[in-house]
Amino acid sequence: MNKTHFLCLLASIMLFSCSEKKSKRTTDISGKINTVSVIVDDQLWNGEVGDTLRNKFASPVLGLPQEEPVFSLNQYPVKLLEGFMSNSRNIIVIKKEDKSQFRIKENEFANPQVVVHISGKTVQEILDTIQNNDSLIIQKIKQSEIKILQDQIKEDSLIDSQKITDKFNIKINVPTKYKMVMHGRKFIWLKKEITSGNLSLVFYQIPFSSIKDNTNTINRITKIRDSIGNIYIHGAVAKTRMITEASFSPYLSKTTIFGRETFETKGNWELKYDSMAGPFINYAIKDEKNNRILVIEGFCYAPSKQKRDLMFELEAIIKSVQFLKKK
Repeated sequence: MNKTHFLCLLASIMLFSCSEKKSKRTTDISGKINTVSVIVDDQLWNGEVGDTLRNKFASPVLGLPQEEPVFSLNQYPVKLLEGFMSNSRNIIVIKKEDKSQFRIKENEFANPQVVVHISGKTVQEILDTIQNNDSLIIQKIKQSEIKILQDQIKEDSLIDSQKITDKFNIKINVPTKYKMVMHGRKFIWLKKEITSGNLSLVFYQIPFSSIKDNTNTINRITKIRDSIGNIYIHGAVAKTRMITEASFSPYLSKTTIFGRETFETKGNWELKYDSMAGPFINYAIKDEKNNRILVIEGFCYAPSKQKRDLMFELEAIIKSVQFLKKK
């Protein structure tokens, strides 16, 4: 083999190797939903830094009947970062070193991926950085997880959503495992059966003036959803109906869905005169152009299961909604 042929062969091998690494970088991803790999040495993990990380990122999810963490945290020493941990979907890297930094980098080692880098000269610097950026980190990871789940849902076979479109002039991606169990003039109820329980999605619309942004907002949303339960959502036992659990005050916040201001309400539901209960997440989406508020709610009944990821599936589906132009 002459020198020219050898150099061509070597270049081809290197090109193939780089291409293979690049391909692996964009496809070889691991990790369960809402799980974060924390790359930090044991000394920091077992001290104030670890306590702060757990308090911020493994605090209880609002609106669930039992305590479940916002994220499941798995800790690994820094030396493992160069290995398989770099393929985790969500990574927080904590280092004590001379350079102080905070940055969030997407798809650094794989795709899709969120990698958070935090370093400081002292433990206090690290703690301050976590304290000042915890909300942003949670937001970035949640947005990424929602997008990943929505992409997975798209790859699944979706229901024929024409009835939903006809009633509400929207498009939404819902897997075929959800079946229509009831529909009214401006109401639809979809349900998915799971082991020892089910997940539900309900759609309805109300006049734009029905909910105002004031101190009475949460009470108004509760009253409306209870009236919908009274009309449509009943149990097998006579006179049972869905209501908002009276002993558990729902949580209200604001968000944006498809560019529209939205009230997000999380809490627990129960069947009056029955023992069934579970969590719900309710989105009241302002649609001023059409003088209405579109409400999409997800709720689950799963007494023997963890509910965080079940509710996260419902949230991802709801947030895929798109408002269509009038024909």
